[in-house]
Amino acid sequence: MTELHRITTDPQLCGGRPCIRNMRIRVKDILDLLAAGANLEEILEDYPYLEREDITAALTYAAQQMDHAILRVA
Repeated sequence: MTELHRITTDPQLCGGRPCIRNMRIRVKDILDLLAAGANLEEILEDYPYLEREDITAALTYAAQQMDHAILRVA
């Protein structure tokens, strides 16, 4: 079961960038925390309104965004 329903976009929030459950925390914010070395427990402790599934959804969303066809012109 995918948790992608947790990822929302609203032109009025964060410039329309993908966010977690209409909150002002972007998918990119989660990815930046993970890239900086924060682990799941640290993120959940620092952001108590987030849930474990929110982080999973952010990772799933990012992975799907990276999986697109590459077209080459001959």
